[in-house]
Amino acid sequence: MKKILYFLSIALTLVGATSCDKEFLNVQPLDRFADQAVWNDPILIQDYINNIYVGIGHGFAGSLQFALSDECMWPGYEKHCKSNIGPTDISGFGGNFDPSCQNAYKNIRACNQFFEKIETSANIDKATKDKMRGEVFFMRAYVYSKLVSFYGGVPIIKNVYGLNDDFLAPRNSFEECINRIVSDCDSAASLVNPSDKGRPTKGAALALKSRILLYAASDLYNSNGSWAGDFAHPELISYIGGDRTVRWQKAKDAAKDVIDLGIYSLYKGEPVLGENIAKNYGDIFTLKETTEDIFVRFISPDLGSWWGQNNPGLLSQPNGWHCWGAGNPYNSLVDNYEMADGTKFSWTNPVQAADPYENREPRFYASILYDGAVWKPRPLDLIARDSIGIVQASGVEKWDAKTSKIITIWGMDTRRGGVEDWNGGYTSYYIRKGMDPKFDAQFFRQDAPWRYIRYTEVLLNYAEACIGLVKEDEAKIYINKIRKRAGLPDITETGQDLVDRYRNERRLELVFEEHRFFDVRRWMIASQTYQNAEGLRIIHKLNADKITTTPAFTKINVQTRTWNDRFYFLPIGLDEMNKNSNLIQNPLY
Repeated sequence: MKKILYFLSIALTLVGATSCDKEFLNVQPLDRFADQAVWNDPILIQDYINNIYVGIGHGFAGSLQFALSDECMWPGYEKHCKSNIGPTDISGFGGNFDPSCQNAYKNIRACNQFFEKIETSANIDKATKDKMRGEVFFMRAYVYSKLVSFYGGVPIIKNVYGLNDDFLAPRNSFEECINRIVSDCDSAASLVNPSDKGRPTKGAALALKSRILLYAASDLYNSNGSWAGDFAHPELISYIGGDRTVRWQKAKDAAKDVIDLGIYSLYKGEPVLGENIAKNYGDIFTLKETTEDIFVRFISPDLGSWWGQNNPGLLSQPNGWHCWGAGNPYNSLVDNYEMADGTKFSWTNPVQAADPYENREPRFYASILYDGAVWKPRPLDLIARDSIGIVQASGVEKWDAKTSKIITIWGMDTRRGGVEDWNGGYTSYYIRKGMDPKFDAQFFRQDAPWRYIRYTEVLLNYAEACIGLVKEDEAKIYINKIRKRAGLPDITETGQDLVDRYRNERRLELVFEEHRFFDVRRWMIASQTYQNAEGLRIIHKLNADKITTTPAFTKINVQTRTWNDRFYFLPIGLDEMNKNSNLIQNPLY
């Protein structure tokens, strides 16, 4: 009872002491900024903008979209690779973008709120305002470009909703969305600082415009939705009229605008005799800056609260380095890398089949860790078992004199003989591209930035648009620029052979960079690529002398995959459909 009276006494004392202070309830909160304070403080406004950047995602975050195309196997994504997702489950699309409508529209709302508030800010000069506006135009365009690539036409929201507004916005047509994205890109290009590092520049805005216009000219978006059965709203997933040639020309012009800036170039695009071309290509993805960086995002080496977040080394490097060994390249991807002379690799060629990793093109060695590849020194507790750091993704047969039998010793980077028994690859391949060997990934996160857009993509965009316009000679000039950097001879094909060669070039040059998921859809070749995923079982077979071995390669199925045409687009989540009766679900769901 005494304690109760004591607390009542204190409470009454506080009320008495403050009852004459009318401002007591009007104090500023200590854990947040008032709206007026934010929009009149340049530093707080920039912090607000920085927070929007979080909404465009990060390619090094979590599982990557290459696991949902024909580049890599990632355990746990079987239903996605069988086109079995539905409106109640679109999880698993992490990486460069979280495609949930809720998260995307939070960032669109933040962009729209910025545009409403920045005009009334009194403490910022016009030049700074324009630069900030340019950044936000770019980010709004980027978020919409991803939404459209995943879903087709989506609601275009132009204002910040209040409590009394009507939230039931319908989906805009695909064409309307493309026009909006292009408009925002043009606005950004006219306003942003042309030389900021890690922020949108004029080049970044024009390059994003190039990407979305190339997509818009592609097969999927010019099919009139013919693949979608009796879907009543093809305007949501395709153009339903107009001139496709004009679309190819717009895509070509947009890419040329970036080229004509004259400020980007292929990194070490003119290799000299004796230069390590594989290293040149690999360095693009581990250096902090190159001549072809257009839009990048830096990450802190601090591992933060979740040690796997934004940590490609830990996620994907082999388990024999105490990493998780996820993201295993498919054998079909590896087979598509050419020989050093530009000819195709074939398992039917006995010389090539006997030593499939010999004399391949330089990008193969920069992108793939294969059995026998020299990687980096093992961790201290394992270095006695392998002092050089050679990938061991195979088994070796040995003669056991005690039992008079052949036994198989499995390598440190396999699932059977790995350092831990819970990780390791399934295909006998691991990702090398983008992995910085200077960092011990089990403890440290590399500090190279994620490259959302680089100049090589722009050149490929330009070449593809030229092919669409039947300007094949011009297309080959730009494809061959990229091949020259890769140490490969010029291509000479025409017609469909040129289309196929270009697509393979794009696949290999941009591998693991979050392009293939969209490319196989917009080209409408997904049914060809969503075939069962193959890996290799590699065993060094014991010869008759019971001493030497000869490698034997056996193709194995590592993941069953099927294609359903509905997977051209993601389904709109059931929660979003329930909240907005004006939304129309994508076809075949």
